[in-house]
Order: sequence, then C-alpha cells, then structure tokens
Amino acid sequence: MARSSKSFSELFLPLNAQRSRSRRGASAENPAIQAIWDVVCTIPRGQVSTYGAVARAAGLPGRARLAGFALKVAPKEINLPWHRVVGAGGRIVFPISSAPHREQAKRLRAEGVELKNGRAQRSFMAHLEKI
Repeated sequence: MARSSKSFSELFLPLNAQRSRSRRGASAENPAIQAIWDVVCTIPRGQVSTYGAVARAAGLPGRARLAGFALKVAPKEINLPWHRVVGAGGRIVFPISSAPHREQAKRLRAEGVELKNGRAQRSFMAHLEKI
C-alpha cells in the first residue's frame, strides 16, 4: 500500500483551517507563486497583461487561475502591481459595481490605460517574456 504524501494535519484538519494555512504559507515557499509575482512586477506602468499570459511567462502554461490565486495571497508589503493583470480580452474580472473593480479601474486610468466598458484597449497589452 502506498503512503500518502500528505501530513496528518493536512488529512484531518477542517478544510477552512487548511485553506488559511495554505494561504499563509503560499508566499516565497512556493516557487510557482514567486515566479508569478516576479512576472507581475515586470509589467510596465501604463500596460496590462492577462492572467494567462502571466502564467505562461512564469513557465506555468494553462495556470491562469494560479496567477489569480497568487495575486490574492500576495502580502500587501511587497507592493505588487496587481491592478495591471486583467482577464482575457483585457476585461477587469471583478463585478462592475464592486469596490475592487472601481479600484483597479482607477489605478489603471491613473497610469494612462484607456478603459472602455471595463476593458483595457488592446494597444495597452504588454508582451511578456518567459522568465
């Protein structure tokens, strides 16, 4: 019988406790998360990139959701330019009437990114190189 690679606490802690623990430990301990943060930091001011493009540039093709998770768990102290990452087609992914949508739109406009109906224009898309 093969042994599980999970620890006792991972197997038996309530799911919410596991999630909060995994978010706290998601930072530099996880090279994929760190790679995503590194890529996001390369997006030039006044430009945007998609979650998918960030994941590909980090060497994680097909992991757009991981890129979103990495931004969600990023500590505020690292001042990550999270607002420069948008959904497919340049769309701000937060609901239109939400505070995060307004905040992201405000930050992008302050950097000179033109938005139309919650989407960044194609001319503001950054080309990211794989790191």
